[in-house]
Amino acid sequence: MRKLGLIAGGGSLPVELAAHCEAAGRPFAVMRLKSFAEPVLARYPGVEVGLGEFGKVFKALREEGCEAVCFAGVVDRPDFSTIKPDLRGLTVIPGLISAARKGDDALLRRLLAEFEKEGFAIEGAHEVRGEMTLPRGALGKHAPKDAHIADMDRALDVARAIGALDVGQGAVVCDGLVLAVEAQEGTDAMLRRVADLPQAIRGNAEAPRGVLAKAPKPIQETKVDLPTIGVATVQRAARAGLAGVVGEAGRLLIVDRDQVIACADDLGLFVYGVEPRADR
Repeated sequence: MRKLGLIAGGGSLPVELAAHCEAAGRPFAVMRLKSFAEPVLARYPGVEVGLGEFGKVFKALREEGCEAVCFAGVVDRPDFSTIKPDLRGLTVIPGLISAARKGDDALLRRLLAEFEKEGFAIEGAHEVRGEMTLPRGALGKHAPKDAHIADMDRALDVARAIGALDVGQGAVVCDGLVLAVEAQEGTDAMLRRVADLPQAIRGNAEAPRGVLAKAPKPIQETKVDLPTIGVATVQRAARAGLAGVVGEAGRLLIVDRDQVIACADDLGLFVYGVEPRADR
């Protein structure tokens, strides 16, 4: 079993992966990204690193004996002018800046290439812990009704379309009307916008309507930045008056799975996995 280096950003996903590795007996170390990683991760072997400290990261991974790395957690697109790189970082940052102009996916691919160049294999969060992805069908006790199917299909089509342009991974559709698409603000902020729309075009707690869809970008490297939902996503979808959340089976990460199921069941929302398109 190869030792894993967990490159940890913010949120609960890196925490869940670290706990899983510990419970499964998999050797690992955590590279905690400064100002992003949760403080609880300091209990595991590893170091804290800045965004531009590539030399420090590579050295720490080798000293820990890591053979593979997994990128997990939230990291906001950086202001490159504020990054303080080390000597190795000075050779990496110019390429990242150039790639960033082409979109987030190009930036991530360039980042992964630097780690592969150093001899590290890349593992996706869904490979580290396979049961984290959305299964086919209903995740909890609620399932979509026939009235929801058209909105599910359209929302997924819109999410894939904006993904092809490297814009975002999510879209909200209600009664065939596109209420919002996700860009740099992220899913939670998009859902807050939907909640502020007139109730004439969206659902409410008494009569939920509409669907949030999340799908990987067609051009995306799926070993990093797969679409993700958690408890907050379900709660905000409910506040926006939506009936449910849909994603591609095996291609949507569920963080805090048991809590997500309990929350969706309690709020009356469906969380549903469809088969990925055949042309993917």
